[in-house]
Amino acid sequence: MFEYISRIIEDELDLALRSSGAVLIVGPKWCGKTSTAEIKSNSKIYMQNPDQFESNIKIANIKPSLLLEGETPRLIDEWQVAPNLWDSVRYTVDRRGGVGHFILTGSAVPTDNKTMHTGTGRISRIVMRPMSLYESKNSNGSVSLGKVFEEKSLEASVSELDIEDYAYLICRGGWPASVGTNEEIAIRRTSDYINAVVNYDVAAVDGVEKNPNKVEQLLKSLSRNICTSASIPTIIKDVLGSEETISENTVKSYMNALQRIFVIENLPAWSPSLRSKTAIRNSPKRLFVDPSLATASLGMTKDAVMKDFNFFGFLFEALCIRDLRIYAQSIGGKVFHYRDKNDLEIDAIVSLKDGTWGAIEIKLGDYEVDDAARNLLKLREIIDSTKMKNPSFLMVLTGTRYSYKREDGVLVVPVGCLKN
Repeated sequence: MFEYISRIIEDELDLALRSSGAVLIVGPKWCGKTSTAEIKSNSKIYMQNPDQFESNIKIANIKPSLLLEGETPRLIDEWQVAPNLWDSVRYTVDRRGGVGHFILTGSAVPTDNKTMHTGTGRISRIVMRPMSLYESKNSNGSVSLGKVFEEKSLEASVSELDIEDYAYLICRGGWPASVGTNEEIAIRRTSDYINAVVNYDVAAVDGVEKNPNKVEQLLKSLSRNICTSASIPTIIKDVLGSEETISENTVKSYMNALQRIFVIENLPAWSPSLRSKTAIRNSPKRLFVDPSLATASLGMTKDAVMKDFNFFGFLFEALCIRDLRIYAQSIGGKVFHYRDKNDLEIDAIVSLKDGTWGAIEIKLGDYEVDDAARNLLKLREIIDSTKMKNPSFLMVLTGTRYSYKREDGVLVVPVGCLKN
């Protein structure tokens, strides 16, 4: 029997249920949305249940309020298969008043004209991603991102993970059903996930037929360019190398569909106030919601990752960005990247709502820590502190064993020690 593993967003969900009439949990398929929603709900309806699917759709089209009857909070799983449920939920929340009536889950964003109202003030939205290393119990959680923001320091600690562990964890991904399985099963499951995206999900999201071969080649190109700011022309050139023709409009359409099913989640650029008029690059970094989707698209195993340390570094960065997004969200923050015309590049900026921020360089090995620290210190020097706050911390997030504070004040933290 499937054993539920606690998730970081549970606290956020509890708060949302106490403050909003309904809560929408969005994220990729298979990341655990339904399981988490189930433990917080008192009645449930599964819109994609094959035994009830046709009748659910008919009821949703004729009298959707019938589907909303039940003890609250009521879970409406995969609501987007009947988009008019959104307005019914909004109306019911208005009519009933109070909070905590519904939990909706969705693994796809319906087309914009399917809903009549945004739900502002009535429906709170929470993003759920695959598990972080702390949630899957691979990180020991000895370093708290929240406490680092508050205390600007950390206790020395040791990660139990080595390089081979990280290669495996990248390929396994943060999918709850794969936690605790062996590599062969985990890789097979993620491969099946990619096959479903290629052959069904990416077309089903908007009803527009797509060429599976082109989708597959696009996913491979995005995988090869993971954690880079590769332009659309660069992506097209890479795809053309596979003897598959593709236009710019097609690439944009396919990538939009992949974003709407939460397969890709690019990392936006950060725009701080600087002392000089240095031009800031605003291109996003290409990323999947989980690094395992990149290795699965390329058919890579742990051993294959270990044989290409340059690419391993990019995949490790993607793993860390996934975890940072999860941890940052739980403390009210967002993650960005920074790059300017002088090619000063910082892998991750965690920015909180109150304007506090921390800069993080991500490096797989010890030998890269000194260069990473220099980049972080250089960024601190060019920030205009009269217009924005100085960084709460500078950190090198690593695949090494030990966490400590350097003499220059830069923190070195293995991702195997980090939590929210």
